[in-house]
Amino acid sequence: MIFSPGLSTEWRFLDTHFSKPMEKPLSPRESGQFVAEHSQDVFVDEDGVKRVAEMIYELRESEEFTASGWKMMNPLAPSPDSDEAINWVFVTDTMNFSFWPEKEEEQCEVVCRGNTYRGYMSLCAAVTRAMDEGVPITNPTYFSQISEAELAKVLRSDSDTPMPMLKERHQALTEAGRVLMEHGGSFRIFMSRCENDAEKMVKYIVENIPSYRDEATYEGKRISFYKRAQILVADFWGIMEARGEGNIPNLDYLTMFADYRVPQGLVYLGALRYSDILMETLKKGELLSSGERREVEIRGCSIWCVERIRQHLWKLVEEKDGKSCHINSALIDFYLWPYAKKHHKEMAHIPIHHTRCIYY
Repeated sequence: MIFSPGLSTEWRFLDTHFSKPMEKPLSPRESGQFVAEHSQDVFVDEDGVKRVAEMIYELRESEEFTASGWKMMNPLAPSPDSDEAINWVFVTDTMNFSFWPEKEEEQCEVVCRGNTYRGYMSLCAAVTRAMDEGVPITNPTYFSQISEAELAKVLRSDSDTPMPMLKERHQALTEAGRVLMEHGGSFRIFMSRCENDAEKMVKYIVENIPSYRDEATYEGKRISFYKRAQILVADFWGIMEARGEGNIPNLDYLTMFADYRVPQGLVYLGALRYSDILMETLKKGELLSSGERREVEIRGCSIWCVERIRQHLWKLVEEKDGKSCHINSALIDFYLWPYAKKHHKEMAHIPIHHTRCIYY
């Protein structure tokens, strides 16, 4: 099934999808394995997987694989000991999709506290800049009713290129804000119903907030990726862990967060491989529709690739250190995403896939 990258089609699909009984989708982990087993153009390379696992093994004690590493990656977030930080995460993750520029030299840029940010960080910078300007952007009472014009001011670019998909971000944010207002008025209260269970958290978010329902049909199976729902749970955990309250025992339920940046990094590191035909298609800059076979294979195989990296890493730690490993798939993703950003020049010959949608 192919969905248009436009807003109305995606939300219309969500409405019809949930108005009649349908097959329950596979979980993101099950989906990754299913896609990897049937993929025609994307392949997990076991030798590359082992090399990446060995690379991470050497870094296993570094701060990059801790909750404090989350704060390092998110310097614009409010102090984690405030509930404002929890709502900040909700606002940014709800609008966390589709930042790639039409042309590399034409990027949306946001200046905040003396620094210039691009991509996802431009969104974080815009939200923090609004807070600095006195806009109550993290208050659900406010952002559930914010007008498109007011949000345009919050997300305004300091370059000539505006942030993409303003209309879609506005609908996602106000819709999610209304859900919070119906569930206690804050993201923390919303999550409190999930009993510190990562699986329940992901499912609760997806069931209640339509823009988080990141699903597709592949080879006749309903599958799911839930990129934003999973990263929202991981970010929530990161804040709670940083304040000594991060008690989510089954955080290992989360997979990597299937987007367009981490797959590029996995191909660069040799853990993921594209067919020659797919590589040529991506180099031409062809737009892939959300839910089409090649796009699903890139995302699904990326999930399974990181699962295989995690499995090898856990085995290494058990064999060499004689103990269990604390590094889960979410933490591997938190390492790979900034790695791909940091090494973007070295991997410029590997194209990212381009899909305009609300899911990533």
